[in-house]
Amino acid sequence: MYKNIKAIAMDLDGTLTQHKTQLSLEHRAILSKLAKKYKLLMVGAGQVMRIFNQLDHFPIDIIGNYGMQYGVYNPETQSIDILKDLTTPCNKSLISEKINMLRVKYNFTEYAGETVEFHPSGCITFPILGTKAKQEDKLAFDPDRTKRRRIYEDVVQTFDDYVVFVGGSSSFDMAPKPYNKYYALDLYCKENGFTHDQVAYIGDDYGLGGNDESVYKSDFVYFTIDNYLDFPKVVEPLQ
Repeated sequence: MYKNIKAIAMDLDGTLTQHKTQLSLEHRAILSKLAKKYKLLMVGAGQVMRIFNQLDHFPIDIIGNYGMQYGVYNPETQSIDILKDLTTPCNKSLISEKINMLRVKYNFTEYAGETVEFHPSGCITFPILGTKAKQEDKLAFDPDRTKRRRIYEDVVQTFDDYVVFVGGSSSFDMAPKPYNKYYALDLYCKENGFTHDQVAYIGDDYGLGGNDESVYKSDFVYFTIDNYLDFPKVVEPLQ
């Protein structure tokens, strides 16, 4: 069934590892086995070097920041060579104004720290509980994403020049259009001679507003995963 597959692209947090935790020895061994048969690629929302460090420097190419960054593993240095690192300017005062309007509209006016987080790439995080909220408060805020999905379309319309994601446990993440994981993976295929039916993608965040949703709804072969501990079972058909 998967005889045409030549490359496996995958998400990190929730797919291959627990959120912001190191790659386990078991999953590292599985990646090493898969690498003998397929080209492996990480497709992440975060920066390339953060992903590489979380993977304990596993030899793999990495797309970061939804395609705004791209890094290739260098076996000589055993590190990553950053080949693309795009940034876009943003109107910080206008963005803050829009976020504060949403805070008033949905009664999110109490928060700790800053009202918005601006990333060097031009990506944005709207932390509903603020940039300095306690971890336990963030985890308890919206565990099933119901609260954020209820207002998701309004946030999308408010930030119509961004791609909006339901991020983390209590925030919205935004990338400048057209950057999302589908756009990044499609561009990678064009630049590296792959067709979509030759690439399998593995991701856990495929629901409404999830950062894997754009790939899930596309023509790429998609393997869903709902618990990173199931990674060995999910990739078994590809081994």
